[in-house]
Amino acid sequence: MKAVLCVRHGPPEALELADLPDPVPGPGEVVVEVSAIGLNFFDTLIIRDLYQQKPELPFSPGGEFSGRVVALGEGVTFPKPGARVCGYLSYGAARERVVARADRLAVVPDDLDLVRAAGLIVTYGTSLYALRDRGDLKPGETLAVLGAAGGVGLAAVELGKILGARVIACASSADKIAFARAHGADVGLDYTQEDLKARLKELGGADGIDVVFDPVGGEQSEQALRALGWCGRLLVIGFAAGEIPKLPLNLLLLKNCDARGVAFGTQARRDGAWLTAAIAELMDYARAGRISAHVDATFPLARCAEALAEIAGRRVKGKVVLTTGL
Repeated sequence: MKAVLCVRHGPPEALELADLPDPVPGPGEVVVEVSAIGLNFFDTLIIRDLYQQKPELPFSPGGEFSGRVVALGEGVTFPKPGARVCGYLSYGAARERVVARADRLAVVPDDLDLVRAAGLIVTYGTSLYALRDRGDLKPGETLAVLGAAGGVGLAAVELGKILGARVIACASSADKIAFARAHGADVGLDYTQEDLKARLKELGGADGIDVVFDPVGGEQSEQALRALGWCGRLLVIGFAAGEIPKLPLNLLLLKNCDARGVAFGTQARRDGAWLTAAIAELMDYARAGRISAHVDATFPLARCAEALAEIAGRRVKGKVVLTTGL
C-alpha cells in the first residue's frame, strides 16, 4: 500500500510517499481500505515536532479517515466487511489502509459521501466538545468565534447556531467574514480592520460576550478575554497564530469568568463511547443539512505536502481532504 511518511521532522515538502506492507488486524481491530483522509492544522505542527503528541519516526500525518472495512481481527463481529466507516486515529491515517479499533469506528450512512465524513470528525467534534461539553453554551447567549472561516471556526459557527446562540464571526478578511456569514453567523468582525476588544464589547452590549471560541491565540486572546461579560467563558482551542498567550489572571477574577481548555484528542482517546456518539450525531446533522461539512479542496494522497501547505498558509475555508481513489 501507499503511505505518506514523515521520516524526519520538517516542512510539508519533506514528507515522502512510500510503499508499505498491508497491515494485519489484531484482536478487536479491523483493517479499513481508506477512501479519504481529513487534514487539520495540527498536522502542520506534528510533522515539525511542534505538537504535544510526538509519535516515533516514521509516521503518517492525518488524524481522521473514512473508507470500507476489508478485514476483521479476532473477536470482531461488527462492523462487517464492506461496511462504510469513519474514525479518528490522532495521526497515521494518510495511507491506503489503516488498522483501527472496531469499537472506535462509526458507520457512515449511504447518503453521506465518504469525503465529507472524513472531514467532519476533528473540526466538528472539537467544536461540539468545546461549545456544549466545556463551554456550556446556552440558547440566547452570545458566542464570538475567532478564526471563523477555518475548519474548526466554521464548525463552531454552525454548531453555535444549532445550540441557539447569537454568533459573531471574527476573521482576518472581508472574504472570510462573508464566508462565515453565508454559513449562519449573525454578525461579522474583521480584526485586521477593527479593534477586536472594542468591537466585541460594542456587539456584546451591557451583558458582554458570553463565550469566546479561540483557536487562534496570540494577542487576540487577551483582547477577546477583555470583552467577556460576567461569568463568561474563554475556550482555548489552539494557537494558529503561533504565539501562546500569557493571560493576566486578574481579568478572570474581576469578571468572575473562566478560561477553559478544550482537548478534543485527549477526550476522544479517553472515552470511545463519547467519540462514536458524537460522530453519529454530527453525521445526522450533515445528512439533514444542519451543518455544511464544507470541503474547500481535495488532493490525491501523493499531493499531501501541497495540501498541508495550503493549511499552513491559512488559505483554506473549511476543510482540506486527501483522497486515495479507492
